[in-house]
Amino acid sequence: MSDAMIRVPTEVRDRLAVIAESRGTSIRSLVQELAETTLTSEERHERAERTRAYLSEHFGVDVTDEESAAMRRKLRSAFADRPGSAA
Repeated sequence: MSDAMIRVPTEVRDRLAVIAESRGTSIRSLVQELAETTLTSEERHERAERTRAYLSEHFGVDVTDEESAAMRRKLRSAFADRPGSAA
């Protein structure tokens, strides 16, 4: 595996170091985890469509756009209310 250098402001590097230390890992591993687990909006949309198709095929449930939007709002609200959330 080859390495690449990413230039960030000192404050960002310091913040990443604090987060990594609190998780018992390195900045390198933290950034790698972020890159591997963060979905783009296109990837989220594709995943949602696959989920809708699965629910329809296997359970006979057709989720409407309105139902999907309502669930997104509920989830965002639930996560925003969690202690330590960034919201």
